[in-house]
Amino acid sequence: MFRLRLVAALAVVSLLAGAPGALAQERISIATGGTGGVYFPYGGALANLISEHVEGYEATAEVTSASVDNMTFIENGDAELAFVLGDTAYDALQGNDPFPEPIPARAVATLYNNFTHVVTTEASGIETLADLRDKRVSTGSAGSGTEVIANRLLEAAGLNPDEDIEREQLGAAESTTAIRDGNIDAYFWSGGLPTAAVSDLASSPNLALKLIPNGEFAEDLQSTYGAFYTTDTIPAETYDGQTEAVDVIVVPNVLVASESLDEALVHDILAAMFEHRDDLVAAHPEAENLLLETAAQNSPIPYHPGAVRYFEEQAIPVDDASPVATPAA
Repeated sequence: MFRLRLVAALAVVSLLAGAPGALAQERISIATGGTGGVYFPYGGALANLISEHVEGYEATAEVTSASVDNMTFIENGDAELAFVLGDTAYDALQGNDPFPEPIPARAVATLYNNFTHVVTTEASGIETLADLRDKRVSTGSAGSGTEVIANRLLEAAGLNPDEDIEREQLGAAESTTAIRDGNIDAYFWSGGLPTAAVSDLASSPNLALKLIPNGEFAEDLQSTYGAFYTTDTIPAETYDGQTEAVDVIVVPNVLVASESLDEALVHDILAAMFEHRDDLVAAHPEAENLLLETAAQNSPIPYHPGAVRYFEEQAIPVDDASPVATPAA
């Protein structure tokens, strides 16, 4: 089901397996995303951290199509932890499309915000979302949170995603290759800053990166889907040649656990994440946003009891989701 498996702390596990009286390691699977995004390196670092600092467990990070598929993996028991966009996590808990039944998942921590990139080039002539009409556009991998946001943004801009664009369904890395080769005109990507695939495109010779503003549609998305859609700016110089800040829609990223995951284990994973936060930061700068004050806030789904216990021990109040999950009036 997964295309690639990163086995964390393999050498240590092998030594333990061969040692007399060694304890068996329980396996934890972490569903991440594509190789060109933030979930993949962040999840790989988290897998290593769990394997090294949570006694009795070996964790692996899996390459996936990201949020929508990740919630399905949680439901099916194919993953114990997953990186998920907040809007997708909420839809899964409610049983909203594309989920036929509610998925009883819980939040471990709110990690960082995803910035909605609409990526094109100066040569394309695209200035607004409306200009995507009749263009070749990737809306993200099938089964990704990017695809969910892309569809909703296109509809807010008055476009039918199935009729008004020539749709491709590519991940960030594949989209960068496609736009560089002239096979698409633009692509959507929901990710942290900076996203490796967008940085790669920006550094391409003879190509000028352009990011399309989309923050103006936040109120439409809030009123229809929920208050977890807010706005922020991609600062100037985030990517090579990006001379101006760009106003975009942002969505919180949540580390999600199966509702049935052991309470003590979730507690110990969170403890390890904060005690060894520098290991996560070394893998990707978005881990700088893993802070006690915000990790227990703004999740659109309720927190796992193990997470609540950890935050209470740190004297951190837990915001248990109801204000964020309610659509704006």
